[in-house]
Amino acid sequence: MSHLVTATAAVAPLLTGWSATTWWLHRRLHQARLDPLSGLPTRAHFEKGVERLLRRRVPVTLVVIDLDGFKALNDTHGHLAGDAAITATGSRLNRWAAAHAERWVAARLGGDEFAAALTIPHAEGVPGALGTLHENLCAAVPFEGRTLVLGASVGAVWSPHWPLAGRSRLLRGADEAMYAVKRAGGGWRIARSDHIAVASVNGRRPGRPGTHPMGGAR
Repeated sequence: MSHLVTATAAVAPLLTGWSATTWWLHRRLHQARLDPLSGLPTRAHFEKGVERLLRRRVPVTLVVIDLDGFKALNDTHGHLAGDAAITATGSRLNRWAAAHAERWVAARLGGDEFAAALTIPHAEGVPGALGTLHENLCAAVPFEGRTLVLGASVGAVWSPHWPLAGRSRLLRGADEAMYAVKRAGGGWRIARSDHIAVASVNGRRPGRPGTHPMGGAR
């Protein structure tokens, strides 16, 4: 028995070390998938999350968001104010998705662009959800004793059944709806069909974040 106790005592530090190393590696991998400002997944992790939702063959709503007035906010109040706006937007988007769906994934695509995919079972529920999202995103952001005011342009696509290969089409539809409402001065819009009028690369208009080739279903 004493030999067993001695052997266990000798091995214990090694096991503890391996556990700590494994935990550290898992934490680093988790952090690498998240944008440090918004706390949301990055584009690559978002695309994987969308694919998982589509595999479930359930109605999926995909939303693309572009903040309005973000450059002016940075120029006027500085980049720390812009960082505060990004952080607040990430938190608001994630809370909104969690309140409106059983399953969802939200992400910061880059710059002041965000996206979310969530399971909303009925098309009738999408307008109200988008209205709430737009209201939340446009709420003032507290920063150093003052408030920052931003707008948002929100485009969305709802699909009752979309094949896995349609992920880029969903992104294109939501992106086009967002772009149309942005040109009209902001607000939200739902794409009414899967007809895409604007040329795109990897689900985004040319020149937008994420238009460089990436792996995955197209």
